[in-house]
Amino acid sequence: MGLANAGSAARAQDAGTVASNPAGMTQLSGNQMVVAGQMLYGDMPYQPQRPNLKGADPVVGWLPGGSAYYSHSLSNDLKVGVGFYGNFGLSLDYDSDWAGRTLVKQATMMGLTLQPAVGYRLNDKVSLGAGLGINYGIFELTRDTFNGEEANQKDHDWATSLRLGATFAPSAATRLGATYTSKVDYKFAVDKTGNVPITGNGWSVPIGLGISAPQQLMVSGVQRIDSKLSLLGNIGWQDWSKFSDMDINAGNVSGSSPLDLQDTWHFAVGAQYQLQAATRLNAGIAFDNSMYKDSNKISITMPVADAWRFGVGVQQQLDSKASIGASFEYLDSKNACAESPTILAGCYNNPKMYFMSVNYGYRF
Repeated sequence: MGLANAGSAARAQDAGTVASNPAGMTQLSGNQMVVAGQMLYGDMPYQPQRPNLKGADPVVGWLPGGSAYYSHSLSNDLKVGVGFYGNFGLSLDYDSDWAGRTLVKQATMMGLTLQPAVGYRLNDKVSLGAGLGINYGIFELTRDTFNGEEANQKDHDWATSLRLGATFAPSAATRLGATYTSKVDYKFAVDKTGNVPITGNGWSVPIGLGISAPQQLMVSGVQRIDSKLSLLGNIGWQDWSKFSDMDINAGNVSGSSPLDLQDTWHFAVGAQYQLQAATRLNAGIAFDNSMYKDSNKISITMPVADAWRFGVGVQQQLDSKASIGASFEYLDSKNACAESPTILAGCYNNPKMYFMSVNYGYRF
């Protein structure tokens, strides 16, 4: 987080590499663990175009998170590990009195992953790794019925995914890494159809996009400049265009409507500076383009647009075995606007998100 994800597939500095690149475990000595806690605050007000309709502010608010990782050495070349983390998801709260409460009042989609992994060093330069993601998805949708009662639906599902990784060190000062993650697809048994305000017409909330994660590829690099300074970078790709077609229902009409999605790209650069023997400073900047081709035609329940992320952090070695760290990341997003349902058309204006995290690491 403090690096805005820069160098994630190549860094391999602690047991968190179980998730970011299993091959990186071969860079760790002995047995190691990391536990982390996170708090997210999302300031994403939604304002309908019609001045007589009430919007929602903020739509996200506070959301906690956490993770734990362990890497175990079977030999100098063979490592096994396990990670438990929440790798995607969000909770949207549109307020109890907003104009579209008969369509959606609260929506939560969380993906939790337990990932056993293995890493093997082929030689001094190349390592390979693989992890099996056992993913548990949680979905909840709350809305008001048109007669004023509250309807709440919950479901869960299991899905598996595969993460493959490799690292390549052409020199002692340079390490490259690459990871591939397969698609995660959850299926939830919920009734997505609600009613739009004023008219009462039926409308299917476009939640299908929010219950899958596309296949993705990340390539990273770490370059040590001198004994104190290292530079890091990422280029990432996500296959969002695969989700361009979704079945929708509007009133009595059913059909397939293109969401006009595109593949997304991630770019990040960062730096690490060894301030003292036991103190390391992190900083990074990242840019992620939107999965929507047009930010004025988004899904109302999937507010995503082009975004910049800025991260800072510090890691402190307490002794030869234990370390603690803290990081902060600020996300600034472009405005995102929804056209449908027409009566609720409006925009998420100046969306911002704040991430705070602390971690503790231990070497056995």
